[in-house]
Amino acid sequence: MTTIPLEHALMLAAILFALGVAGVLMRRNIVFVLMSLEIVLNATGLAFVAAGMRWGEPDGQVMFVFVLTLAAAEVTVALALMLQAVKHYGTLDLDILRRMRN
Repeated sequence: MTTIPLEHALMLAAILFALGVAGVLMRRNIVFVLMSLEIVLNATGLAFVAAGMRWGEPDGQVMFVFVLTLAAAEVTVALALMLQAVKHYGTLDLDILRRMRN
């Protein structure tokens, strides 16, 4: 059985993390921001699994289950916020939704 080198897995995780952060910073639609946040969470999960595989411990997979749980909770709260935003403002544009602070 061949395994993926740790450096390759961590490089992929770093690329995914950078793309996710760029998406969070550049996008104005809340749906795309949340998708970018999911990419960031998946990148951290990949790094945990790769590190766990490197040391032969299941700790990385356990942490990935926690990351998936966090992502599910984030999606639930975000969906509720998006429904309220559409109900009150009729849009998901983050620039317009900044009025919610007032």
